Amino acid sequence: MEIEVKSIKFDATDKLQEFIQKKVSKLDKFCDNIRKVEVSLKVVKPATAQNKEVSVTVKLPGEEIFVEKLSDTFEEAITQSMPAIERQLAKYKEKLSQK
Repeated sequence: MEIEVKSIKFDATDKLQEFIQKKVSKLDKFCDNIRKVEVSLKVVKPATAQNKEVSVTVKLPGEEIFVEKLSDTFEEAITQSMPAIERQLAKYKEKLSQK
């Protein structure tokens, strides 16, 4: 599984990149045919609370799963998006098993 992290108009710290890699790599447990995961990080203007936006796209054979979360920190947004992705992966696997 390839993991691509894009930080839009800022440089993500190594610590943040490692955190994202660690969280996203756990998705392998839920589905073994994930081809690529793209994580986009963006600071939404103006600088207020809940201004960190995280978009996660999981590319599967014949399907894409997308989740977007806003939060105070990127770490919090990533953590919040994982259960939503896990639910969608479970639905995807269920669909595959019915074929």
